[in-house]
Amino acid sequence: MKDKNNATTSLLKRILLNCSAQAKQYGSCVSARVPEVEKDMCLKEFVVLKNCMQNVVWLVHISYSEGRSTWFDLSGVITDNLKKVNLHKMTGELSSSALSCSSGSNALSHVYIQYPPLRCNVPGSRSLFYDDSNKLILSLTPTQVFSWKIATYNPYAAPSSDRISEGPVLSIRYSLDLKLLAIQRSSQEIQIWNKDTGDTFSQKCRSESESILGFFWTDCPTCEIVFVKTRSVTCTNLLPGTLTRIEALFKAICDCSGLDMYTYGTESRNLQLVQTKKLSISWYIYTHESRLVLLASGMQCKSFTGFQLSSAGIIRLPKFEMVMAKPEANSNPILAAEDVHIITVYGRIYCLQFDKVAMLLRSYRFYRDAVVQQGSLPAYSDRIAVSVVDNVLLVHQAEAKVVIVYDIYADSQVPISAPLPLCLRGYSRANVAASHTSTKTSEASESKNLSDTEETTYGDQWQFLVPDLVLDVSNGSLWKISMDLEASSGISASSSEVQLILEFLQRRKLDAEKAKQLSLAIVRTIILERKPVPMVARAMDVLLAAYSQAIKTGSYYKRSITEEISPSNAPNAAVGETITGIDVSRSINQEPESVTRNDSSKRSIMDGSIEKTETGDLLEPGLLGGEDLPTGHSQTLGPTNNQLNSSASQRNQSQVTSSAATSPADFYNYVFSPTVEEMMGDGSYLTAIIVDFLRSCSLEKLKVYPNTYVLLVQILARDERYAELGLFIINKIIEPSKEVALQLLDSGRQNQQIRKLGQDILRQLSLHHDYILLLVQDGYYLEALRYARKNKVTTVRPSLFLEAAYVSKDPQHLAAVLRFFSDFIPGFKSSPDHNTYHRFVAELNS
Repeated sequence: MKDKNNATTSLLKRILLNCSAQAKQYGSCVSARVPEVEKDMCLKEFVVLKNCMQNVVWLVHISYSEGRSTWFDLSGVITDNLKKVNLHKMTGELSSSALSCSSGSNALSHVYIQYPPLRCNVPGSRSLFYDDSNKLILSLTPTQVFSWKIATYNPYAAPSSDRISEGPVLSIRYSLDLKLLAIQRSSQEIQIWNKDTGDTFSQKCRSESESILGFFWTDCPTCEIVFVKTRSVTCTNLLPGTLTRIEALFKAICDCSGLDMYTYGTESRNLQLVQTKKLSISWYIYTHESRLVLLASGMQCKSFTGFQLSSAGIIRLPKFEMVMAKPEANSNPILAAEDVHIITVYGRIYCLQFDKVAMLLRSYRFYRDAVVQQGSLPAYSDRIAVSVVDNVLLVHQAEAKVVIVYDIYADSQVPISAPLPLCLRGYSRANVAASHTSTKTSEASESKNLSDTEETTYGDQWQFLVPDLVLDVSNGSLWKISMDLEASSGISASSSEVQLILEFLQRRKLDAEKAKQLSLAIVRTIILERKPVPMVARAMDVLLAAYSQAIKTGSYYKRSITEEISPSNAPNAAVGETITGIDVSRSINQEPESVTRNDSSKRSIMDGSIEKTETGDLLEPGLLGGEDLPTGHSQTLGPTNNQLNSSASQRNQSQVTSSAATSPADFYNYVFSPTVEEMMGDGSYLTAIIVDFLRSCSLEKLKVYPNTYVLLVQILARDERYAELGLFIINKIIEPSKEVALQLLDSGRQNQQIRKLGQDILRQLSLHHDYILLLVQDGYYLEALRYARKNKVTTVRPSLFLEAAYVSKDPQHLAAVLRFFSDFIPGFKSSPDHNTYHRFVAELNS
């Protein structure tokens, strides 16, 4: 008891020492508002303080990890860390990579960036750009542009280069076939350079009042490049209240603002205007992953019009407005472009809007004829960023320097883990020294760069790129964001959440094998911890349902590698239902037969367990086309079009995709077999678990691995529960097989009835050879002979019967067996066996 008190006191000292600054900020905030107390008061400061405390507690736990783990009872402070420890008890010790984490807080984390980064700085470089259409990082010098391909992230990749003319560069992008290079020189001019011919020409605005906000290349059949333009006007000579003058002004802006769509003429070698979309624009955002451009307008920039420009044509989304909270002061906040993010998760396109007044991250889901607000997530920082890793949403709270992880597949607003810092992994002085020749200079330089990286984490120079990259402009480094499945599932693990954790793991693709191992480890551990049978049954149901769906759709056997190809040749996908399992070549409203709308328990897993397409970015069917609008959600409706198609985004990433589904054989090898060895004295509990497993397999129409039945026979026979074993065999709970029959024969040495059940199974399965061998082994060689003759068994060697008869020392039996083979096997009389055993008969008679 004294040791526990000392340990608790020591922990409190560490918390006070390491979190004094955070505690001071939280205390100052609370004292400033007392005596007024309200819900979520000083929430941002509290989250920062809580995160610091959690990190300290976890570091203390790690220091006692070698058999001297100390547990502290600090209710409300280390609850999440205790949950984390619980899962790591389930899944085994933390991997070395999970503990070798270097960040500002030196804490374990579920999200990390891996050393080394891709170095994008070249001598004379003046700026960095990201070409998301081609997955290129571009570094510019006065006369050259260097490009790194990041579709297959390789930190040691060498850049290619092209020469460009000197001049200002506001934006730069290659065409999808990489033959043209477009450079925005000013707000009124874009320069096009043809790499094949070396020709250069400029496309300028038609009037000085026009301004180019930006441009992007598309794979749309009607246009190749799109200019986003607005009109600059001067609000002079306008008297207050002259509404007609203001309306006329906005009409003039709208007449010259919008999208100009061009094609490149190979013969004329210039851009040809093919279409113009006239509408008011304040700013825009575009991602090539979704092929979606959102155009903001209005006094608060909260009115949006969207277009998806795909290989199947142009889809216009209905106009909608984003919700913005009103501040206490009499002012209207203006929505900025950096507060709106387009993401693609599980094949669905979402828009996330950061409401700085309400401190909420609102989400909107796009359909072909509606934009539906899905809900909101809390924000704890005045500056946030978002990433998507393996269909998991990462919300970076920049000021607090933590990441909150959400799995929004089921429209859940609950994070799957507590906030933890972004972690830097893989850096060590040994690594740096081994990778450089001039060790002292390189190591010092690298240490400085890594120190700068930690200091500038979530700094102003960090640019988060779609979907999972971070460009550190100040250091010229590109980092790839990764997620630790073991930590992510461990942080939120508790006995009541096992089913949700398993569903989360079954939806993972990038590290499917790791997800599979964790799933099996979780089930194995809850069995070892003797959790209630219904809880274990639900866990097994989740995994077997995922496996069944993976088998039906073929994703379980899929081991495909997406090669790096030109985005211009990207495959197309139907703009239709995003329910998993739909072949993109089928009708967009057709649903696979194995999917039922009322089977929500399976749908929660299978949508994520199937490889939709590597591209996967689809606009969903219209709500007016038959799908019910979720209750309580606002919507913006427009005309339906059930014949629309879109091009899916091209991921361009060479990666092996597989399924995390666990087969019945995996259950035997990694769950049942190991647990039986450790739970020898709890046969009733194990029997109940395996019976529930058989029930789940039957429900999913899965074939049970034969050794699972054998294991159940062993458990029941070991506990001498022969009556139950007999009922299991008779009622076909244990399916008959050769393995089961042999185990029954072995277990039936102490119970003749059980042994007879094994013999019956051999006969039932027509395993005549094995049955005859069994009769001979038991000394019933004459009965074996009659059985062989009746069933015309010719595979048993005569010497087997003759040897058994000879061992009995009965000359009459031996003579009868010898006469049997002489009569029914042609040529046996001339065989060596006949001569040998004929002599033995004579010896026995004498």
